[in-house]
Amino acid sequence: MNKKAFAAIILSLAIAIIAVNSWKPLLSSGEKKTPEASESAANSNVVGIAQGNIAPDFELALLTGEKVKLSDYRGKKVILNFWATWCPPCKAEMPHMQSFYEKNKNKEMTILAVNLTALDKGQEAIDTFVKDYGLTFPIPLDEKNKIGTLYETITIPTSYIIGTDGRISKKYIGPMDEELMAKLLKEAN
Repeated sequence: MNKKAFAAIILSLAIAIIAVNSWKPLLSSGEKKTPEASESAANSNVVGIAQGNIAPDFELALLTGEKVKLSDYRGKKVILNFWATWCPPCKAEMPHMQSFYEKNKNKEMTILAVNLTALDKGQEAIDTFVKDYGLTFPIPLDEKNKIGTLYETITIPTSYIIGTDGRISKKYIGPMDEELMAKLLKEAN
């Protein structure tokens, strides 16, 4: 097989993987949980990214420079979203997130949209994106990709739905609309 044919096959496989992960979103990665297993996880103090675990805490700087911790939002439901300015599905999702946030921000919920800054196109691109989309929810900057790595964010957008008790209710890969956000938050504790 010549080099051009091999490169074409590799490129085709990469495009197929991206397409499947971007256009056919997956709900809840990982094992299916029995009611007993879910109840046991919900009663444990395990910190991790699996459903039922306490979400790992982190501290990042917001666009404003102010520091924020995930644990600051304990008592509220949180949509923890990972995104970048160059990501087409992220661009499609942001108007829905902003609208949902505006309608629900006073209802004991928030959106923390972590920008994968280490993988993005720089501060100016992020600032322009936020301005163009009129985003007002908190945007922490993951400048060293530590939090994206911790939360195993391979495909973006990826969101974790976190209940008022700080436990992960769902992991959702792909863009969300308002209806889906409402459904996922309703299912969270």
